[in-house]
Amino acid sequence: MRSKSIANFYLPMAAMFLTMALALPAAAQQVKMTFSGTSAASSSNLQQPNTTNGEDDYAGTGTLGSFTFRLLEADPNSPTSPNPCPGANEIYFVESGGGGAFRFQDGSLLYVQLTHGSDCIDFTAGHAHCIRILQITGGTGRFNNVSPGTLLTLTETVVPVVADALGYPVFFAATGKITGMVSGVGSD
Repeated sequence: MRSKSIANFYLPMAAMFLTMALALPAAAQQVKMTFSGTSAASSSNLQQPNTTNGEDDYAGTGTLGSFTFRLLEADPNSPTSPNPCPGANEIYFVESGGGGAFRFQDGSLLYVQLTHGSDCIDFTAGHAHCIRILQITGGTGRFNNVSPGTLLTLTETVVPVVADALGYPVFFAATGKITGMVSGVGSD
């Protein structure tokens, strides 16, 4: 009789622990990543009116492991009003669309869509502060069951590196961080 009551106690406990262990990979995970890389014009065309296309190529590391990240975006041809930038010498641009993919060291991919982007460009200081809001849309490998719709925030500082023959910057270096929450990440 004692073994039956022990089994009645431990079997439900074992089932509960197994359920919790299987649910852990799906739990929300805080994301903190740092990166550096380059930005330039892109030959891809997003067909957004009054824009040119830019492409960012970054590499970094963080809570999800080492990664590369490529982002394609439609960059506006003229500033946006009103201007919320803090400096008197800054102009403001709002990005109109784009998307990209993170590739992690294990080969897993995480897909994102650009939902909002903004740049405060300080021509006097020679740099820009940029923010990108990235919505997760899916993934492969350990991101196969990721919850779509989650937002990541990319903040970066961009500086010109190469100018064309007329003196206009055409190639940039960037450093920054990505933060947010990701749900549904599997184990390595």
